[in-house]
Amino acid sequence: MIHPITPPPELVQQWDVEGRHQDYCTVASHIAARAAQWGSDQELEACCEWIAAYPWLDHPELLIKQLRAARRSKPPSLKEQAQAELKRLIALIPTEGAIAMAEPIRRALEALPDG
Repeated sequence: MIHPITPPPELVQQWDVEGRHQDYCTVASHIAARAAQWGSDQELEACCEWIAAYPWLDHPELLIKQLRAARRSKPPSLKEQAQAELKRLIALIPTEGAIAMAEPIRRALEALPDG
C-alpha cells in the first residue's frame, strides 16, 4: 500500500519533465524539493481538516487562517527572485566580463524598494 503522503506518479512525472533540461543531480533535487513541498501541503491540509472537524471551536476558520499564515511564508518578492537569478547566472558564467556586466544589474536591483 502506498503511504497517503506519497505523491501520485503523475505529479512525479510532471516534476521530472519540469527539471529535465538540467543535469541529473539538479533534476533529482528538483523532484525531491517538489515532493517535500507537496507532502508538507498535504499535511497542512490534513491539519486544517482536523481543526474544522471539531464542533466546539467557535471559529475554526480563524484558527485555520492563522495556521496557514504561520506555516506558509510569503513567496519571495520579484526583487528577491531577480537577485537570486542574477546570482545563479553569475555562477553559471564565472568570467570577469560576465561578472562586470552583471554588476550594474545587481546595483539596480539593490536600489529597488523591497516588496
